[in-house]
Amino acid sequence: MDLNFAELTAYERYKLMASLIVPRPIALVTTLGENKVVNAAPFSMFNMLGEEPPIVMISINKRDDGAVKDTARNILANGEFVVHLVDEAIAEKMHNCGAVFPPDVSEIERVGFHTMPSNHVKPPRIVESPVALECTLYEKIETPSRHILIGEVHWMHARDGLIDTSRYHVRLTDYFPVGRFGASYYARTRDRFAIEDKSHPEHKTFDEL
Repeated sequence: MDLNFAELTAYERYKLMASLIVPRPIALVTTLGENKVVNAAPFSMFNMLGEEPPIVMISINKRDDGAVKDTARNILANGEFVVHLVDEAIAEKMHNCGAVFPPDVSEIERVGFHTMPSNHVKPPRIVESPVALECTLYEKIETPSRHILIGEVHWMHARDGLIDTSRYHVRLTDYFPVGRFGASYYARTRDRFAIEDKSHPEHKTFDEL
């Protein structure tokens, strides 16, 4: 089967790409509106882009009428946001943050999350998240359908016990993030496997990474 993207509508391209490029990591992003209300919204077009500088990317679609979503508007206005990684324990509350709320209503309060002040940026971080990344806007790209926002990470917060900072070892046996498949479908990451790398006899297990 061959599909010429030039002959497809934007929606058809979206359906194919979003359903096939899976599972995707999820960024639960907090921002601060001009009314000082804390906004929280999930985005699965998200990933790490590099470590020097340490940058991550979130891609936020525009609404059907062309309006800018609260998260994009807030980041473009003040250049600050916090990216939270999502595990099984907070998956349902993350999903509920995706509902449409007025700009003067905080998703944090509606779904039952709790926050703490950040160290470098004004938007607070979500206590229940296993990992939070405090970011400032590094670069922005606008397309007809999206705002693509690249953030530089200044601080990382992690759940107690998740990271051994003596060797920067993440205890993956205690970390169970979820991935997005599309719509209301998600994937767990408990079913893991290793492929033996015979060229590297020092091959490590998950516990040793």
